[in-house]
Amino acid sequence: MRHLARLIVIAWTMLRFGLDELALSGFRQRWVRLLVRLMTIGRQLDAPRGVRLRMALERLGPIFVKFGQVLSTRRDLLPPDLSDELARLQDDVPPFPAAQARALVEKAYGRPIEAIFASFEAEPVASASIAQVHFATLKNGREVAVKVLRPGMLPVIDDDLRLLRTLAIWVERLFADGRRLKPREVVAEFDGYLHDELDLVREAANGAQLRRNMDGLNLVMVPEMVWDLCTSTVIVMERMHGVPISQMDRLREAGVDIPKLARDGVTIFFTQVFRDGFFHADMHPGNIQVSLDPRTFGRYIALDFGIIGTLTEVDKDYLAQNFIAFFRRDYKRVAELHVESGWVPADTRIEALEGAIRAVCEPHFDRPLKDISLGQVLMRLFQTSRRFNVEIQPQLVLLQKTLLNIEGLGRQLDPELDLWTTAKPFLERWMNEQVGWRGLVARLEKEAPHYARLLPELPRLVHQALAAQARPPADSPALLALLAEQRATRRLLQGILWAAAGFVLGAVVVRVLTHAAG
Repeated sequence: MRHLARLIVIAWTMLRFGLDELALSGFRQRWVRLLVRLMTIGRQLDAPRGVRLRMALERLGPIFVKFGQVLSTRRDLLPPDLSDELARLQDDVPPFPAAQARALVEKAYGRPIEAIFASFEAEPVASASIAQVHFATLKNGREVAVKVLRPGMLPVIDDDLRLLRTLAIWVERLFADGRRLKPREVVAEFDGYLHDELDLVREAANGAQLRRNMDGLNLVMVPEMVWDLCTSTVIVMERMHGVPISQMDRLREAGVDIPKLARDGVTIFFTQVFRDGFFHADMHPGNIQVSLDPRTFGRYIALDFGIIGTLTEVDKDYLAQNFIAFFRRDYKRVAELHVESGWVPADTRIEALEGAIRAVCEPHFDRPLKDISLGQVLMRLFQTSRRFNVEIQPQLVLLQKTLLNIEGLGRQLDPELDLWTTAKPFLERWMNEQVGWRGLVARLEKEAPHYARLLPELPRLVHQALAAQARPPADSPALLALLAEQRATRRLLQGILWAAAGFVLGAVVVRVLTHAAG
């Protein structure tokens, strides 16, 4: 009944703001236009369609706001009036009252707000779907930003997620592609991401990890957390001074190199994905600023760490090989990787899959980013994948979403940016470090402590294992077999010991030679 009630609310909201008219207005058939006229009789739809769409998403709640945020980055897929209005969802969601924010802060700390802050700005500087941010000053004079979780969020999100789970079950049952698309797994991933956002301590930990990872790159700044004042509903961090990346005119007037900024964004993204396996997965313009401080001029400022993506070493290696194969136009290797990873059935004809991938991707190479629509490429790949029963990988949903955000951001910064040319050297260098001498040395150093502990224990462990075996009679054939097995075991152990010793010695020699060469 609750799901039915929520569906009624969604349908009523769509009718109230005229989203049905918006969805059908693109059809040119006469009977569809007549249907639209009949459906809009008696309804006042005077507001622009972009305003109506934004207001409907805000009314429906945080999940729909997140959907609108993603859409706002795809200006190639939406008319300008819609994308401009949806961009207001990035940091212009209506705030909750200042008095309520103050009460939430005092409840989190169990003491008056004046006992913690020298000053606290009542009006929020930013208001998003999950939380809002107030500027404040600590007693020691340090400027900070205070993020406060919206009240009553958990029940709303849980209700919508339950509805999505039900819809996912019906999608699997009713549609031919339902099982292949794994809608229940995708909803489960989305569930985890949203609930992670509701725990602000987790967000603070994500920010601290990202700050450590990016230290030394000199391309992006991440605020420092004030851990003594971080709770599950309120967190305090260093205040960052920058210009929102969406304000392109201000950045140009300040002398920021916009094309370099676009290239740096690609470098930051691929560094987080392939070097660290830990990436900011909510990189819409509302979460990114640019520093104009002379000491850090032109650097990115990353904000809002509620959604972070992680990749295993296997995921990183597979993705890097796929990207490099795409950049080299080695479509056969792309097809082989799909088979090796299990994304397509083992009996798939490599030549057929290779030809299908080539037909989709080849027309899009050698073009600037402004002439490439990743959305269209993904759509055609999806249509092609149906023929080969490609299974959607839920663990990569966040990465796919972030790639769309990166494309939208790059399109705004520099329409002439060649994404392929910018990313290819980085990925090739990363692969060389993984499979070349540097990668070998790094792995040897990582595993050396483990083998150093294991080697002295091997003789004792072998002796204990052999002594634990029951001794049969002296003239028993089993004894002769056991003695032969022991001799074979000793030879095997000697080989292992010598190999391990050589392994450790090789690590030491390579390390010495590497330092000498450096």
